[in-house]
Formats: sequence, C-alpha cells, structure tokens
Amino acid sequence: MHKYDHAALETYLRENVEGFGALDAIEKFGDGQSNPTYRLTSGATSYVMRAKPPGKLLKSAHAVDREYRVMRALEGTGVPVPHMYHLSGEDTPLGTQFLVMEFKRGRIFWDPALPDLTKDERAQVYDRMNLVLSRLHSVDPQAVGLGDYGKPGSYFERQLARWSQQYKASETKALPDADWLIAWLGDNIVADDGAASIVHGDYRIDNMMFAPDRIEVIALLDWELSTLGHPLADLAYQCMHWRLPHEGHFRGLGGVDRRAIGLPTEEDYVDLYCERRGIGRPENWNFYVVFSFFRLLAILQGVLKRALDGNASNPRDLGQMQVVIEVMAREARALASG
Repeated sequence: MHKYDHAALETYLRENVEGFGALDAIEKFGDGQSNPTYRLTSGATSYVMRAKPPGKLLKSAHAVDREYRVMRALEGTGVPVPHMYHLSGEDTPLGTQFLVMEFKRGRIFWDPALPDLTKDERAQVYDRMNLVLSRLHSVDPQAVGLGDYGKPGSYFERQLARWSQQYKASETKALPDADWLIAWLGDNIVADDGAASIVHGDYRIDNMMFAPDRIEVIALLDWELSTLGHPLADLAYQCMHWRLPHEGHFRGLGGVDRRAIGLPTEEDYVDLYCERRGIGRPENWNFYVVFSFFRLLAILQGVLKRALDGNASNPRDLGQMQVVIEVMAREARALASG
C-alpha cells in the first residue's frame, strides 16, 4: 500500500486528468501481486489508478509506462482495452509512477472451469478469448506506433536470458529443478522463424473483463509484461495455465473433463487460433509450454522475494507460494523430460 497525502494527490489528479474534480474516495483492489491498483471516485465518475509498488524493484519490472503506451496504442484496433487518461512521471504524490485509466464495469472469471456458467456460455467464453488473442497478434505494430516496442528477432533467446537473470536475482532458496530447466531451455531453444507481433505477456482468463450481461471481452488488462515478440509465447502461456491442477492455489484445468463441461481441448483451442490467423499448427509445441512454465515460476519467485522484503502488493500465503514454485519447476522438468 502506498503512503500519500490525500490533498496533494487530489490536486495532482485535478491538474493532470481531464474532467477530474474532488477525490472523494480511493480504494485498493485486493487481488493482484504486481502493480497496486486503486479505484478512484470523483463525483459520479470512477477511474482506475495503477502504480508501481513502493520500495526497491527489479530492473525492468512493474513497467506501468509500457502498460499505458500499449493500451493507448491499441484503442480502436478491435483489441478491447480501457481508455487511458494520464501517465505520471516518477515524482508523484504516491512516490512512484502511475497511470490513470477508464473504470469498466464487468465480470472477471477467476476459475477457468467457469462453474457458474452454462455449458454453452463456457464454450463462448473460450471462443472469445481465442478471438481476442488472434486479433491482438494480427495488429501491425508499425501501424499503431509500436514498431519500437521491443527488439526484433531471437525472442525466446532474449526472454530466457531475461527471466533466468530475474530468477537468480530474486532466488530465495536453491531449486535444482529450476536450474535444470534453465539449462534445458538453453540447449533446446527454437530457431527464430521471423514471426513477431504485440504479445500481452500474461494472457489468461483472469486478466480480462467480460461484459456483465453477455459473453464479450470488454477489457484485456495487466499489460506490464507486453512487448514485441513471438505470438506463440502468448498462446503457450495460456495453455500452460490450463495444465496446472484445478485445486488449492492453482487455477488450472488439470484433471477436468473439458468436453464434458463445454470447454475445448488444448488441441482444439490451438487449432482454432491457427485457423483464425491463417498459420500452420506449431512445431516444437513442447518447448513453448516448458518455457511458459519457467517464465511463470520466475515471475512468482520475484513476487515471493518482494513479499519477503515487504514490498508486495498482496503479500499473502508466502509459504504456499514457495510450494507452488517448487511444484511448477518439478512439473516443467517432467514435461521437458518427456
């Protein structure tokens, strides 16, 4: 939680956010481990403020400036994003950089099995997620001013170097399975095939908002890991989540009979994505999924380190998070080993 002076923050917002009046209330959203997010109320209008967390941060992490830039660029492209109002500098009443964006009213589904929906509605949700992902990867970065949003080529090689470095910088306990994964991924890196698009970086069901009264994605959120990269990274990352257990701290679909409850199989989901984008089914699919496992466990390791240092947005269940990291490393190694 940030420490701030209410009057100073109100003055700043009034001067920098068009139409902003009195800061009647500020309420922190409880979920989320990365960038603290707040609901601002000014009269009858609500806004969302998303800020870097306080304290010492890992290099290149918590990039709210990149979130602001990519969502602003994607507005009007068919990829659903909230309207951006303002991006601050680092010197603010919060003590960190933040963005202010549109507040949208809708539904977020935390359980990928969608127990509260009908079988037909579940199928529609997965179809819409697939559609939004294919639309995102079909946007021409140059056409929306994001041609320099990331480095071209060698995406997985650069990502492996980045997340290996991030993992080691936040390591709190020796984990042989994670070290093995880093070595395996380096030995099995896929050749660069030239495919490049805007990638979300954290594409999963609970990072999107659906309309309150129909099955339609009205906002794709949490863009801090976005960049120019290989589109299969997003696709594999989403599918990786569904391989996790459907119990405890995991929100996967492991052990769930997908067809019985109206969800597509992973193969069907990938085939539909490829059909929509007019591309062939990916080779070396195993590598992309294993890479996604390692990347997520590196992200979670960073969250754990910040929590232990007292800087997490939502520092709960730290012991369980360590268990989750260890389970993911073990499962990824088993997958890589065939």
